[in-house]
Amino acid sequence: MTLAWRHLPRTLRLETSSLRIRKKCPSLSGAFWTSVTKLGLHTKPRMPPCDFTPERYQSLAYDRVLDIHRQHLSPVLMSYFSEPLLLHQGHMEWLFDYEGNRYLDFFSGIVTVSVGHCHPKVNAVAQKQLGRLWHTSAFFVHPPIHEYAEKLSALLPEPLKVIFFVNSGSEANDLAMLMARAHSNNTDIISFRGAYHGCSPYTLGLSNIVSFKTKLPSGIGCQSTMCPDVFRGPWGGSHCRDSPVQTIRKCSCAPDCCQAKDQYIEQFKDTLNTSVAKSIAGFFAEPIQGVNGFVQYPKGFLKEAFELVREQGGVCIADEVQTGFGRLGSHFWGFQTHGVLPDIVTMAKGIANGFPMAAVVTTPDIAQSLAKHLLHFSTFGGNPLACAIGSAVLKVIKEENLQENSQEVGTYMLLKFAKLRDEFEIVGDVRGKGLMVGIEMVKDKMSRQPLPREEVNQIHQDCKHMGLIIGRGGIFSQTFRIAPPMCITKPEVDFATEVLRSALIQHMERRAKQN
Repeated sequence: MTLAWRHLPRTLRLETSSLRIRKKCPSLSGAFWTSVTKLGLHTKPRMPPCDFTPERYQSLAYDRVLDIHRQHLSPVLMSYFSEPLLLHQGHMEWLFDYEGNRYLDFFSGIVTVSVGHCHPKVNAVAQKQLGRLWHTSAFFVHPPIHEYAEKLSALLPEPLKVIFFVNSGSEANDLAMLMARAHSNNTDIISFRGAYHGCSPYTLGLSNIVSFKTKLPSGIGCQSTMCPDVFRGPWGGSHCRDSPVQTIRKCSCAPDCCQAKDQYIEQFKDTLNTSVAKSIAGFFAEPIQGVNGFVQYPKGFLKEAFELVREQGGVCIADEVQTGFGRLGSHFWGFQTHGVLPDIVTMAKGIANGFPMAAVVTTPDIAQSLAKHLLHFSTFGGNPLACAIGSAVLKVIKEENLQENSQEVGTYMLLKFAKLRDEFEIVGDVRGKGLMVGIEMVKDKMSRQPLPREEVNQIHQDCKHMGLIIGRGGIFSQTFRIAPPMCITKPEVDFATEVLRSALIQHMERRAKQN
């Protein structure tokens, strides 16, 4: 699917949109490519054209930015690159650094920019609301809040119709934990190993990645269970995933009968029988694991797991922070791809295209259970500005057919990346759905052992030098996470594929020289 407004005649675009004046980007043969000429001719795929010129950077010097960061910001190392990327401006799927270099954004600010950086329609709504009213608190009413609540609830099936607005995914999952315990009168909550559900004191218990584990007391009453990862786990085969691309592992399963799913369900039962109380509070699951490298589960697994949880008195929570709002293409919500109906749904990130906003949606019964236990309140949750932006995002997704674009371009991208897996021994797995794709790097396909971090870092750095920004994930940071804004096009996927191919070739050349 192509985005129709991009192909209107140039004169018509100028006449109909004062917000989006079309300009030419800096020459691709100029300064941007100077920094990458050393990489060799085969490493310089031609970047697609762009019709936007960034403003001239006139803020802090690069070294001054780094000095301030070292002195006054968190000491936790969070930059992907040895030389942190200083970004200045964004436009749809493009980012520009302080020197005017252009990058194709294939990570969307950690799967957060849904409809495009600074989308003109969203900008216009935000600017209008900024001039009217920013903040009221929940003690007052204001139309944008209620308009958005009605629009969002219409996108969810019955009985998921009661919305609690908050400000981040961690806060949403924190509240969902409290809801589950209030409604069930139980404590234990289960989540997958490799899961990430937040970094608050409560949700740290659900986040089962070593970087988020601490010796300090946190997340009491949380229990992990085996992640049904059909590539890295003990079971998996060639029919397991709801994806155009399957693992290279062989199995004797029929397309409609997954033995791996049955094995992982037995592990889940073992957790229920040995590691939690007879009655539990709930079970958290991302429809596709995010931080762990976009891991998909066997088809049918979540449906059976939800049934087992409910048999033990628990509620089922779908964490849609990364998967929601049409990103997976075939459905608006990730839980719909599994054929399940959760009791609670949490959402953030793409909900407002990068503006701080999140929500918890649940049933009237669960909402009443929470109300009986406490007066829940969020000062900034559901503020007028956030809700106006949220409504604008929903409108853009619908008007510009971005869910359909995610399906068409995402499938195209998956199949292109699958060819890289067939071409390179170190590309162990390509997986995903829609515009949420993981590329797992390995030493070799036979062992499936993760490619050393230093080698993955080099490939990642080479992609950046060629103008492509991608993310990282996985227990060993061995997986490239690909999640561009949903306005992405096929020519841009072609460019990204060629960049990845060039980076992989460079890596193989380095490895050959070392040997």
